Amino acid sequence: MRVVLGVSGGIAAYKACLLLRLLTESGHDVTVVPTAAALEFVGAPTWAALSGKPVATDVWSNVHEVPHVRLGQQADLVVVAPATADLLARAAHGLADDLLTNTLLTARCPVVLAPAMHTEMWEHAATRANVATLRSRGVHVIEPASGRLTGADTGPGRLPEPEEIFAVCRELLSAGDGAAAAVPGAAEGEVPATGAVASALPLAGRRVVVSAGGTREPIDPVRFLGNRSSGKQGFAIAAVAAARGAEVTLVAANADLPVPAGVSVVPVGTVLELREAVTTAAKEADVVVMAAAPADFRPAHYSGSKIKKSHDPDVPGGDESAPVIELVRNPDVLAELVQTRGSASSPFIVGFAAETGDESGSVMDHARAKLERKGCDLLVVNEVGPGKVFGQDDTTVHILQRDGSAPVVAGPAPKEAVAATLWDVIQSRL
Repeated sequence: MRVVLGVSGGIAAYKACLLLRLLTESGHDVTVVPTAAALEFVGAPTWAALSGKPVATDVWSNVHEVPHVRLGQQADLVVVAPATADLLARAAHGLADDLLTNTLLTARCPVVLAPAMHTEMWEHAATRANVATLRSRGVHVIEPASGRLTGADTGPGRLPEPEEIFAVCRELLSAGDGAAAAVPGAAEGEVPATGAVASALPLAGRRVVVSAGGTREPIDPVRFLGNRSSGKQGFAIAAVAAARGAEVTLVAANADLPVPAGVSVVPVGTVLELREAVTTAAKEADVVVMAAAPADFRPAHYSGSKIKKSHDPDVPGGDESAPVIELVRNPDVLAELVQTRGSASSPFIVGFAAETGDESGSVMDHARAKLERKGCDLLVVNEVGPGKVFGQDDTTVHILQRDGSAPVVAGPAPKEAVAATLWDVIQSRL
């Protein structure tokens, strides 16, 4: 595929070098189009060395090839990273004062813009209006990440990591030539506006809720009941959904992981907090994926002070007995979502089952019984135990379907690849 990588003048331009490497190593033919300001940060020899071809820097070079028109016309994808506030403004208003903005005007392929700027600039009304205008035309503007900016500043406006931008590009390129046919409202034979085929992302316009991580039920100010879930699989599911164009809310329970670009996070701690957050978000959702590992039980009573060792010899009357902690059952959030939905088809609900085999049945025996009991549309099953699943980068899952279709096996593979397979199955059912 032919890709144009535009680079505008921000300090994050150095990150585009890694994005370029990801694109070229995936076999794509990449032409780099930096603005004059971008060349102040990363020089043309670097772009030429990494892309393996000459760098297009202005409209006056190779004029006989009409580069200001041909680059956009021939591209299968145009991605600009970083896209500064200035670049967003010029693109939104249709200016064509350099080679990159000319390319954006002539492109009839998916267009991805990855903004990077200070928080005040990103949140300014003018920038927000420009972003809204671009998105209304079908341009895929990725939400910036939140974190360290230039100098000591922190906040929203950080360029998403190159791997996240690449994931969006990969989804758009995988749509191929058929993407244009999926543009809503386009008449037969009509040439779409610049970047309009970006709306052909498979989850564009969908609202998705994903839960991830493991809940913690406090016993006292120091101790809690919890589990080994790292949240990696849920975060991967949220990241793939965002890359495919969905509006994603991630309800994260005690997960210390980078937030995927374009994903809104609701942090929670306990099952009751998870229940409230997911129930609220699910009201407007098309898909809910319950990848979190909620604790089945919680202490009936919380001790406001640390529970002492009763056998401590320094404690008067101490003995060898351990304290007894009474447990109560937590609500079954997945079952409640299914019950609330009733006979409606939306939201599409996906459950997760971390199972072990025992004398009463195998992992899959327990999983099939759980699917029947829960009533969700899909159940993602994995076997857990020492060295399996929790905290690992690779996994294997079986995706069971309520309609009786054959299970889909994903893995062994990285959790991002498993997440992509899961979304392929979900999309086939939407």
